[in-house]
Amino acid sequence: MPELKKIEKVSDFFLNLKDREEKGVFFYRISGYNSGIHAFIRKYYESCMISGVIVEGGIQNPDQKNLAYYNEIMGSAFEMNQKFIYKSINKWLPRLSLSQQQSISDSIYNLLLSLQKMGKNVNMLKNIYIKFMCWLYYKFERILIKLGDDKVPKMLIEGDISNYALMLVSVLSNAGCDVVLLLYKGNSAYLKIDPNSEYSNELIAKGLEPFPADFSLKVIKDEMKQEKLGERIYGKKPNFANCTNTWTVDCDLTDIKKNYNERGYEPNFFYNCFLRVRGVQEQGTYSSELLLLKTALETAGRKMVVIEDQIPIPSPVEISSINRKNYPNVEHLVLDLASNLKYPSNIELQKWIIKSFIDLLIEESKIEGMNINKLTNKAIYLLCWFKRYMMKLFPNWKMPELSCFIHMGACKNEYEAFFLRFLAKLPVDVVILVPNVEEVCCLSDPILIEKKYSYTLDVKQFPQSSSDVRVSTYAHSAEMELDSELSMPSFGEEQCRKANTVTLSTTTGEILSIWREELQERPNYSVVGDTANISVLFSKVSGVKDRNVQEYWNYVREFVDDNTFLITEAPFIKSTIMNPIKVSATSFLRAGQLLRDKIKAHHGYRYGILRDEIQEYIFDKMQLMLNERIIKGTFQNGTEYNVVSTALNMPRDILRLIQKFEVIKKSPKLVYVSAGEKIPSQEDAIMSSFLSYMGFDIIFFVPTGYQTVEKYFSKNIVDEHQAGDFIYDMKIPNLRVKPTNLLNSIKESIRNRIFNRHR
Repeated sequence: MPELKKIEKVSDFFLNLKDREEKGVFFYRISGYNSGIHAFIRKYYESCMISGVIVEGGIQNPDQKNLAYYNEIMGSAFEMNQKFIYKSINKWLPRLSLSQQQSISDSIYNLLLSLQKMGKNVNMLKNIYIKFMCWLYYKFERILIKLGDDKVPKMLIEGDISNYALMLVSVLSNAGCDVVLLLYKGNSAYLKIDPNSEYSNELIAKGLEPFPADFSLKVIKDEMKQEKLGERIYGKKPNFANCTNTWTVDCDLTDIKKNYNERGYEPNFFYNCFLRVRGVQEQGTYSSELLLLKTALETAGRKMVVIEDQIPIPSPVEISSINRKNYPNVEHLVLDLASNLKYPSNIELQKWIIKSFIDLLIEESKIEGMNINKLTNKAIYLLCWFKRYMMKLFPNWKMPELSCFIHMGACKNEYEAFFLRFLAKLPVDVVILVPNVEEVCCLSDPILIEKKYSYTLDVKQFPQSSSDVRVSTYAHSAEMELDSELSMPSFGEEQCRKANTVTLSTTTGEILSIWREELQERPNYSVVGDTANISVLFSKVSGVKDRNVQEYWNYVREFVDDNTFLITEAPFIKSTIMNPIKVSATSFLRAGQLLRDKIKAHHGYRYGILRDEIQEYIFDKMQLMLNERIIKGTFQNGTEYNVVSTALNMPRDILRLIQKFEVIKKSPKLVYVSAGEKIPSQEDAIMSSFLSYMGFDIIFFVPTGYQTVEKYFSKNIVDEHQAGDFIYDMKIPNLRVKPTNLLNSIKESIRNRIFNRHR
């Protein structure tokens, strides 16, 4: 009889007897769980299906029919000796070979003998013996006929085990079987009947946790059935698999920015994230953080889809494109609907998409209350949305590339949640942003990681460009009842050629100090590649503090220096002014895109004197203005041509400011004083917004409080401040003369008048 041995590693279970270092069998109990244990149980389950016995739900006592049949065949006789037991086994289990009969009878006799020595009487031994015989015949005969094979027969048993059932299993183990016992509730109940672990050894492994509440051998069986069903559709398994969230300890937006080569190195895995961020870490910088995320993904060449509020429901055309039928059961449903999933440019990805679809549908079908009609509807929504976004997420996909799907706002319904769970199984980072902590999100999934912050914002839109972003300064954040400090990463003087700009929200009192700061000292400054992310001022100061006109003009003078373009009369650009570009502007656009080479070849193009990279930067910002339709009427009534002609006809002094602009130092400035009743022109609005995109700080001083360029904008991009009372008909003095020089000028003027009078 083989002896009970200990394993070195779990793979020892799958060695043939002749290949085992110590010729013996293994009997182990497992009371903890992790992914490695799950994989082992799955493999052991498959081995038992080939050469062994699987006992689901524990070993139940023989029923009355079992006992009646035993008495009919074997009678009621019992003798406590080896010869009787051997003859009984020979009659009761005739399919066993003589050596197998001998092995099992010896094992039973040795156990009964030990019980006899412990004080069990003959009647008790007889009852135990009959129970064993019934169990062997009805539950374990399949394993008995394999005793003695080089391929060791195996038993897999789940659930708490009784004293006598454990003895019977020990009999089989001693006769030559490997045994694995799954104790879902832990070791405590088992140790009451085997306190010294005489019958079995405990399997010890790192990182073990309690078994999941819903785990059972049925889960393993369903898992295998599900895979078998999938293989009927996609044949051989895909050559790769997902590694979702397990590669990172604390998944957050920083991890989303990581390229695949920073996440893991196993060639057959893609390392994606499934993340929900609830609340915001800092109210003042939230939008800029999202824009930085977008910029980082675009710089890395990663594809991205952003959904705001809710995924638009499938259209009738999309629904009609899904091939479907009426289905009698889940198997027919998944077999048929999966045929809608086609990705011919990469068959391996298609296999994985189909497998993920099948896995999810079968998993969903097990939810209480789920029926075929409801599951069909969910699947159709999923297929419509996947076909809609597939080429945006996976154009010419190659392993292990990752795209990103961002859902701005909580999932509103089960269809959205179902679709996002599906995407999370694919080479996609799936991110759900819920900045309003009060908003309810219906998405739930065991692999989803949720990052929680304490602050809340009512943000509905994901920033697509700098015009959508406001960044708060320290004082402004304090006014918003934030007591955390804004973080400003420190960077060296990188040679940046371009800039993404965001509008900085401030308090009235800090505008001047921010105006004087270098860009790298402001909130939100960072560098990605050759592009700097900078915060600029686009402010309007209305009214006069304390109605003190002299102090007001002295305050305005503080904003004017040699790096400032000053405007003191509205409108600055009149629609009647000569513009050599205007007559040809209609030929400079095609399908909303600037024809850059054609513009450069135009005889009126004045920017050819600038460096090539500056010209391209100018074109980039012009295109951005057009794309965002920041000026009302763009692509509606021809306003786009005014945008183009105005942006291509900036004054010479402004071009010089652009030419010398370094995005890590002080930004160029535009000060526009509007003290009368004439308002700025549409061209003034185009110029100011264009310069803001370019990286200029811009401030409008409007003592009257009247409307200025904001009337021409399609959305609010001006940070307006009420500084004091409105005053009208103010005369604008020479603002380039500083207060100290102004006093000297007045004294000089008085001396000149006195001198001239006496001449």
